[in-house]
Amino acid sequence: MALDTSIRADHRAIVTRVPQGANVLDVGCGNGDLLALLKQEKQVNARGLELSPEEAGVALARGLSVIQGDADSDLGVFPDNGFDVAILSKAIQQMRRPVFVLEELARIAPEMIVSFRNFGLWQRRFSLVTSGRMPGHRDWHDEGALHPSTARDMIDLTRALGLETVAMAPMQANRVGAFRKNGLSRLNWGADEVILHLRRT
Repeated sequence: MALDTSIRADHRAIVTRVPQGANVLDVGCGNGDLLALLKQEKQVNARGLELSPEEAGVALARGLSVIQGDADSDLGVFPDNGFDVAILSKAIQQMRRPVFVLEELARIAPEMIVSFRNFGLWQRRFSLVTSGRMPGHRDWHDEGALHPSTARDMIDLTRALGLETVAMAPMQANRVGAFRKNGLSRLNWGADEVILHLRRT
């Protein structure tokens, strides 16, 4: 049976890392696409937090349990160990307080899945060398990546916070590679985006 191409490849990959029936918190859940997929595929007990009132409204209209709030300041409403898995998909680099957010996720759930754009990709390095400009930078008022980090930067940060890397996977051209425990150097050089499966130690 053919895959539904309307479903994001990173969402499909994240679903494979979530246990059946788990309690899941999706931070920065947008319109609820990942939450809906998790409920369908893994029958999870899913909750979401979304900054945009419009996106949160769409998710609520779909019958999903989502509250509107800011991860940089509102994660304290969730109890210690209230969830089995916390997900932060393509949002960590937009956070004003990424360290705080990761610490809060580790408090809320023993396992975390974090995906992000890898600014260590060789084409972005080459662009920086040849143009003298940060890849992806458009305007000083643009609400893009506040923290343009590489895969190695992110691994170093999570280790400093006492988080174990269970597995990591590269994403390129809307395709996700296999999850592996090792291979950071190759991933840091060649992955457009990265998905990390982390565990509190």
